[in-house]
Amino acid sequence: MDSRDKFRVKSDSRESKLPHSLASSSLNEHVSRIRMAAVDGREESLSSRCGHSDADAQSPGSYITVIPVDYSRRSPYPTATTDYLVDQYSEYLRERARDEYLRAPRYAESLASYNSMGQEREWDPRSLSQVANQVVPQAQAIQPQQVVHQEAQNLNEQLAAKQQSQQQQQQQQIAAEKAAMPPPKKTIQLAVFLFSPVVLSLEAPRHITAADLATAVLQEEQLGLPRSSGDAFSIWMTSGLLEIQLKPNHKPLEARQNWQFLLSRFSDASESRKERDEPRIALQRNVYLPRLDEERIKEQKVLELLYEEAKYNILEGRYPCEVSHYIMLGGLQARIELGPYDPHNHTPEFFRQQHGDFLPAHVRRGAGWAWLPVSSKRSPEVRLLEAFKSVPAATPVKRLIRKYLEFCWALPYYGSAFFNGQIEQPVRGLTSLITHQDIPVLVAVNERGIHVIDEIQCTVLLGLKYEELSWEYARPSQEDSPDCLPCLFIQFMVVENGARVSKILQVFSKQAIMMDALISTFVDRLKQKASEEAEKATFDAATDTDELHAPLRTPMRREIPLQSTLSNKLSKLTLATFDDDGRCIGQMGSWSFSH
Repeated sequence: MDSRDKFRVKSDSRESKLPHSLASSSLNEHVSRIRMAAVDGREESLSSRCGHSDADAQSPGSYITVIPVDYSRRSPYPTATTDYLVDQYSEYLRERARDEYLRAPRYAESLASYNSMGQEREWDPRSLSQVANQVVPQAQAIQPQQVVHQEAQNLNEQLAAKQQSQQQQQQQQIAAEKAAMPPPKKTIQLAVFLFSPVVLSLEAPRHITAADLATAVLQEEQLGLPRSSGDAFSIWMTSGLLEIQLKPNHKPLEARQNWQFLLSRFSDASESRKERDEPRIALQRNVYLPRLDEERIKEQKVLELLYEEAKYNILEGRYPCEVSHYIMLGGLQARIELGPYDPHNHTPEFFRQQHGDFLPAHVRRGAGWAWLPVSSKRSPEVRLLEAFKSVPAATPVKRLIRKYLEFCWALPYYGSAFFNGQIEQPVRGLTSLITHQDIPVLVAVNERGIHVIDEIQCTVLLGLKYEELSWEYARPSQEDSPDCLPCLFIQFMVVENGARVSKILQVFSKQAIMMDALISTFVDRLKQKASEEAEKATFDAATDTDELHAPLRTPMRREIPLQSTLSNKLSKLTLATFDDDGRCIGQMGSWSFSH
């Protein structure tokens, strides 16, 4: 059966498939009634409606048109979906129109045309009406489907327009909320600490550099500092675990945000201690400021800030001195801060209660019978009172401040940057082998040299100028192990048993790489200065500054007594000894296990 027979069922066929509503017996009766109606003329013949001739309708092999409805297989009852019925009906009309067209006379014969001989033939007006009758049902058959699709298209357009309108409303709402919100602040309040009681609060950009921040601080009216003092100070980030002088292009806020990362690199403290560590932005002395340039400063406000920083390092024990020197400096400080001596207020009891403000802790601890309520003649508070009384009352404060600084300028480690480290304690006896621990030390590095300071006893264990030493930075052999630290090797020459030998000290510290960088900077400046002085000399002198073993000038250490706090205490150090040929002739501590 071809496509034209899809919707036609032969009237006398009993094998055709019909809907369940029509039985095979009633089919014949239904067909007979349709044929009788056609013969009597009481209603229009089905064949004439479909474009068939009467002859065809009365032929024995006549066909009737049946509209099949395919019901859904999922349900035993026909659905009432409008779209489904419209699609079925439209499909049926299209098939019907096509069949009618194929069976109807060709409308081309009814139109005016030329024959094969070029002669014009007359047309029959009835043929035109017949064609019109064929075209109109086709248009009417297609119209329902076009209406449905047009309505669907209109609905889609409405939905799209509504969705676009909603999106525009949402965007407008978001834009309105952003416009209503206050703009993000481009500035932030910064607290800059000084060693004086003054704490500055500045409103600065978030990405301000250390150089710009230092300039802003120096321009504060309450400090009264001249603009020429910019080279004397710099911005630092300091805490109990790490102290860093920022470079001019560094950004303090970024350093603060990355502080925990810096601690993981440069501190071996416990994790809980690192979490509690809080840095602060401070204005401090520039570590690269030459001491001679500082001594030429005349501005009193600048000298006062330098005095406050020097006083802090004295009281913290970072500048080791003799006890008598601490007492003298404490008397000067009392005179500067308390004014002239008043016998009614400034008594031994007063200084006994306030001696923590004028003397470092190790000096207060060293006094015998300090727990007694009475003061002896050699007690720190009595000696401090005597030093305070000895200061002339007529001496101006600015002269006392400069006197205080002049003493500190003479200290070889003045103006140093301090780094935390540890060294091995020499093993003496079996008990010391079992219980000994590393000694925590401060490594002070300035333009003059390196000093290793006992942080507990506040004494200098080793002090060397750059002309007297060579150094080397070494990475840990096991970088993943927390017990394996980087180290800084310090080599120096001594005379031992009449022979010239070389000693090496090993300082363990995560900050060893920072020590190495700062030492390299100072040594390069020292070499450059020596080269410039050699060029200015009137005589030809060959000065080899490439080798650190060759001293740039003869060291002068005869003025320091052997038992002084400032003298080297090699007996407290674990050292390795080498001869001039580089052979190891003495080992101590872990050096004994090295090859």
